[in-house]
Amino acid sequence: MNQPAVPRVVIGEQELRAGVRRLAAEVSADHPGGMLLVAVLKGSVPFVADLVRMLTVAPEVDFLAISAYAPDTGRVKIVKDLDTDVYDRDVVLVEDIIDTGLTMNYVLGQLRRRHPRSLEACALLDKRVRRIVPTPVRYVGFVIPDEFVLGYGLDFSGLYRNLNRVVAGDLAALRQDPGAHVQDLYSG
Repeated sequence: MNQPAVPRVVIGEQELRAGVRRLAAEVSADHPGGMLLVAVLKGSVPFVADLVRMLTVAPEVDFLAISAYAPDTGRVKIVKDLDTDVYDRDVVLVEDIIDTGLTMNYVLGQLRRRHPRSLEACALLDKRVRRIVPTPVRYVGFVIPDEFVLGYGLDFSGLYRNLNRVVAGDLAALRQDPGAHVQDLYSG
């Protein structure tokens, strides 16, 4: 059996902080009266926590959760809805990563039907090369290439979310053993 490739750092801790600080400044400047941040669970949690701390305006925060894609359909559904009414509110949808755009478009559509005053999207990572549908994203932290990434909320089988950096993982190795990168990423 071949050894998995050692994960490569795509975005380091300091670069992540600087990117989140930049996004917080942009969101704050566009919403001086505050806004409702709607974060998509679970991957966006580290990002939204840091974003909230760096905002210079008072946000409200709520969460929703979506299902994994149904096999061979490309469809998701909301499995945990918001507790907050978005009607006539300035809303910023916060996601960890956008690739095909299908999930983001679905969630934006669901929120639009609730008639917010404004609705913008914010993503830490954007894999534009994988886009299937046009996706309006007002705030983008980093555009990344088409590679499998872990850390800072992104996981494989629930592992690696707590890394303070984003790394490129060996997807084939992870499919065989979800813990394939634990030794490399958590030692030393």
